[in-house]
Amino acid sequence: MVMESEGKILAKLLELEGEIATLRSGYLLINKRYAEALTLMKTLTTNTLEAAMRAATAAEKSALACKNATAAAMTAASLFVIEATEAAAEAAGLAALAASEAAAAASAAAAAAAAAAAIQAEETAVQASAEAARATARATAAAAEAAQMATEAAAVARALRK
Repeated sequence: MVMESEGKILAKLLELEGEIATLRSGYLLINKRYAEALTLMKTLTTNTLEAAMRAATAAEKSALACKNATAAAMTAASLFVIEATEAAAEAAGLAALAASEAAAAASAAAAAAAAAAAIQAEETAVQASAEAARATARATAAAAEAAQMATEAAAVARALRK
């Protein structure tokens, strides 16, 4: 009877040992996949931040192009060159449109960075999300400035037509 009990106990211990080994293997696999997912999220966050920064830079350059087009429109207006004024006004409008598109891209990138930060809950992701949000603010300000200058250039072109 004692031998029978010891046999059952040994069998149960062997069964439990197998289950523990299986659980350990599963844990190691899940841990490996989690580490890979974190690495991918960090890469996504970095790329998203870069996209937001580039979009902000593009918006600022579009605003500068719009400013130059507005200046060209005003210069052309003073020389009474209607076609050049209209072309410059159109360029200013297109630059403003490009700036607003870049601002939208920066906003989308910032949203992606915020989502990555929420998933990762790591300091680097949170910082990247904050930087992407600042880039969005830069892009939005540049787009607003470009739109204002485009409106001014269009007003100059309309005034020349009269």
